[in-house]
Amino acid sequence: MNLASRIVVIGVGNEYRRDDGVGRTVVARLAERAVARPLPDGTTLRVCDGDPARLLTLWEAADLAVVVDAAHAHPGHPGRVHRLELGSERLSPSDGPTSSHGLGLGEAVELARALDRLPGTLVVYAVEGANTTMGTGLSAPVAAAVDPLVARIADDLRAATADTSTRAAAGPAATA
Repeated sequence: MNLASRIVVIGVGNEYRRDDGVGRTVVARLAERAVARPLPDGTTLRVCDGDPARLLTLWEAADLAVVVDAAHAHPGHPGRVHRLELGSERLSPSDGPTSSHGLGLGEAVELARALDRLPGTLVVYAVEGANTTMGTGLSAPVAAAVDPLVARIADDLRAATADTSTRAAAGPAATA
């Protein structure tokens, strides 16, 4: 299976709750960047309000899903980015920062696992927020994290497709 055709980047959040919209902002910036520096072939960019059923549908059958969401951590450091890569291991509902949505990351992942709807690899970027009150616009520390995160995700996507291409070119023995 060609990994390049099975990648999805999902920005989660509500753009009308300030920092909760960071996932949507990152996806929008990735789309803008892709005009000048294309993402790997077949990469799709999507947004989601955080509903677990919609999230599971968006990443279903993907070889790689990258999810960007706002997070709450205590003590918090607004703008700090956490990267979690999940394969077959279980994720405790209390691991790491929690989502700003009602259902935490651990519960959503375990629901997907129970329904056999996890992507091959799931990478979650959780950005610690400062302000999730009603309104638009990101706080300064969260806004400052967006462009570096966009570059990091673009690099992750290129690396994932390069790794797949290298293994495919080497033949079956290299992928065993």
